[in-house]
Formats: sequence, structure tokens, C-alpha cells
Amino acid sequence: MTASPLLFHGEQLLLDPAGALIWPRLSLLAVADLHLEKGSACARRGNLVPPWDTRVTLERFIQLVRAYRPAIIVAVGDSFHDAEAADRLGQAEALALAELAQGARVVWVCGNHDPAPPNGIAGECAAAFQAGSLVFRHQAQLTGQGEISGHFHPKARVATRAGEIVRPCFLADSRRIMLPSFGAYTGGLDIRNPAIAELFPEGGDAFLLGREKLFRFALPAPRPAAVAAAAVVHRFA
Repeated sequence: MTASPLLFHGEQLLLDPAGALIWPRLSLLAVADLHLEKGSACARRGNLVPPWDTRVTLERFIQLVRAYRPAIIVAVGDSFHDAEAADRLGQAEALALAELAQGARVVWVCGNHDPAPPNGIAGECAAAFQAGSLVFRHQAQLTGQGEISGHFHPKARVATRAGEIVRPCFLADSRRIMLPSFGAYTGGLDIRNPAIAELFPEGGDAFLLGREKLFRFALPAPRPAAVAAAAVVHRFA
């Protein structure tokens, strides 16, 4: 895979097509919205889905960790789908998380699905994680600067010769970077939705996730009416 460089608040970052942000100077790797054990949460509500989402998500995550060998790993909120998700982890998955914490400093940023520290999971928890001029928090703030967030699971639609495709994406402007969701069972919110558009009032750039590289295109500034309509705070299931 070929990561895309991005200069942000004086720092050279990399956006990986797998959906991770890399900060080479600090040897930091960040992902958002793992939603571990979402499948088992659905099963408890009677929605039977294949129970392999945590395994698939962690396998992809561990591949990135092995590739970049970060000193710091930041999970930018909603890493666990609910308060009991850590208790439902399989033995192999729990061991994999423990091994991650042995090789790096792991920071679990709290999200709306996991506002409290997960039971028995190694690492540290924080409402937000500050490093230099950048801050990692789950949900973007309108007044945020140098902000890296998740929560909205941004996705974009692009017309191609083979028809329209819909893929997760990064979003970036001079103030913030919004990460795509990393979890296997997470959906997405279109970047034209007012809840996202109000956070990028002057437009920006979208980086569509491809198989081997990212596809960058301009995100136009939203119409005033769309920004005014963005009063709803979206909570993903």
C-alpha cells in the first residue's frame, strides 16, 4: 500500500489506505471506531450476524502495527462497541490486545460507545490525547484546532466508468482531520451530510480509501442552508 503524505499544523503525517493515520516524527499510529464486539452486541439483541468482526478488525490492525512498528498507538474512541464488549472478547483477541500494549504505549480515547475504561484491557484511557500541537479526540469540536477525530464514519460517493462507488474516506482541512471508521461492521455517513459539512465550512480535501492507495479530491464548502441544518448530533449504532 502507498500512504499519502499530508502536512498538517507543521507536522508531516501519512494517511494509510487501510484507514490509519501515521505521525512519523513521534512514531504514532492512530485509528478510529474499531467497534470491537459489535457482532456479539447485535446477537444479544436477536440480530444474528457472523461473529467474526473483532477477529477481522484486529487482524487488519495488527498488520498495520507490524508494518509501522509504532511507539504510540492511539485508538480515537468507540474502540469497544459497548460497556461489556471487553468482557465478551475471545481469548485470542484479548491476548492480541495485550501483546499490542507490550510493544507500544496504547492510548484508548473515550468515545460515546465506550465512555469508561474497558475492563481488563492494558493501556491508558483519556478523554482526549494531546501530543505537541495536535489533539486526538473522538468527536470533533466546532472550535477545534489541530484536531484529529473519528465518530462520524465518513464515506464518499464517486462516479467512475464502472458506476458509482461508495468508500470510507479521510477528511482534512487546515483545522482538523477526520478519520474513517476502522471496524469491520461499521457503517458510514456521507460527507455531504450537514453533521459533517458544518465541521468543514470552507471545504477541504477527501481521501477515498482504495485497495492500494488513496484517491484525493476536493470537498467543496457546504451551502449555508446545509450548515444551518446541522443541529443533529449523530450517534452510530
